[in-house]
Amino acid sequence: MPVTGSCHCGAVRVEVPGAPEWVASCNCSICTKLGTLMAYYPDDGGVKIRGETAPYIWGDRMIATRHCPVCACITHWESTGESYGKVGVNARLLDGFAMAKGEDGRAAYLFDGAPLEVRVLDNAGN
Repeated sequence: MPVTGSCHCGAVRVEVPGAPEWVASCNCSICTKLGTLMAYYPDDGGVKIRGETAPYIWGDRMIATRHCPVCACITHWESTGESYGKVGVNARLLDGFAMAKGEDGRAAYLFDGAPLEVRVLDNAGN
């Protein structure tokens, strides 16, 4: 079942093929500042972004992190060249994403009320 979402102001609408199985918390220099949690989907046209987005391209210039030019929410990332076979969508924008306080007092991430696995991606270049 497709899942939809939007940026804060609603100027950009997102549709993905289904609920994320897991999300990535990346430790690269830009992702640590943005705080995104990326859900990955095949780069086969199943992810639909409607509305104008602006790119931010930095570093090795291999991906463009795209955001709404009105409210600045990060919407997704895409390859600037050859496809990696996947695209990343900011799961925080998807309808059904929620944060709660876990039993240990730390943040818990949920999708449609079910726990959502967060995988830390080590892309800091160390």
